[in-house]
Amino acid sequence: MSGTIIAAHGRHYLADVNCEKFQCVTRGKKTNVAVGDVVHLVQTSENQAVIEKIAERTTLLYRSDQYKSKLLAANLSRLFIVVATEPGFADDLVSRSLVAAEAAGIEAHLILNKTDVADLLPRARERAGVYGALGYPVHEVSATANPEHALAVLQPLLAGQSSIFIGQSGMGKSSLINLLVPDADIAVREISAALDTGKHTTTFTRLYWLPDGASIIDSPGFQEFGLYHLSEGMLERAFVEFKPYLGGCKYYNCRHLAEPQCAVLTALAEGKIARHRHELYGQLLHESAQTLY
Repeated sequence: MSGTIIAAHGRHYLADVNCEKFQCVTRGKKTNVAVGDVVHLVQTSENQAVIEKIAERTTLLYRSDQYKSKLLAANLSRLFIVVATEPGFADDLVSRSLVAAEAAGIEAHLILNKTDVADLLPRARERAGVYGALGYPVHEVSATANPEHALAVLQPLLAGQSSIFIGQSGMGKSSLINLLVPDADIAVREISAALDTGKHTTTFTRLYWLPDGASIIDSPGFQEFGLYHLSEGMLERAFVEFKPYLGGCKYYNCRHLAEPQCAVLTALAEGKIARHRHELYGQLLHESAQTLY
């Protein structure tokens, strides 16, 4: 059988095979399966199966720290970072998510939610605009105050795509998912029961099908996004604002940190590259040098 992994919790997976759900495990201790993976299964009992093989992926999004990596989702075409007027969002997390998307070849968008909080909107808009200036689309919505408008903005962006929503807790990501997937709560309860996770319904990543065959993956809110797996070459290319200057440095192996006649540092000094983005680049270079796995 061939199916799509629609939820993962620890080493337990749920696969959708023509609208039928199968609880799956991998052979041995390998856990290199991600939500969104297309897998080949062998049925072992009524609703149980073993994952024999993972089909080739088009994309893979994951985060990593010094010791291990965590697969977020596979076969994505779009990533939506949900930020809000309140609580305040972390630029570090947004930038790291954008770098991960660039490195994985996934188109990234920002959703600015809770635009009805009028007094905080100008500042949030200004902060999100930093990423808009880099070429990442920013979509303004209010899931609770103006759900019809939110649907009108987001549905066309999701059509025909394999999307993931990520963001810190409190940004309203769940409200948006519930708006886009009306029976999301029921699906979560079913998945939770099938994976035997009890009440911990928010601790696993899950995929929902949309009516046109598109899909949307909801991931648990997280506060950190480690990118220890990215090499120096991948990192410099994942900062879109560096691209016009790559190849323009005096030294071919320039790291763009303190080298003389560096085109990236010149652009930074001229205000063409935001300082906080360059500082993050330096931090990510340092992290990639610490990798142990």
